[in-house]
Amino acid sequence: MMPEGLKYVDSWVEINFDLCFQLMECDDPRLFQEWILQWQDLGEFEVIPVVSSKQTAEVVNKML
Repeated sequence: MMPEGLKYVDSWVEINFDLCFQLMECDDPRLFQEWILQWQDLGEFEVIPVVSSKQTAEVVNKML
């Protein structure tokens, strides 16, 4: 039940089952809002935008 354009990459679960971390990918952050609204009755969500190490290195290298 994911909106078109939101891609599931992988997930990790804490050993005590308290938290599940999911790595998702998309170009439009509104897709996360759509996805969360569909599942909000089952848990709490926190979205943390990240970029890859390679992309970060490209930005940093321009400044060096």
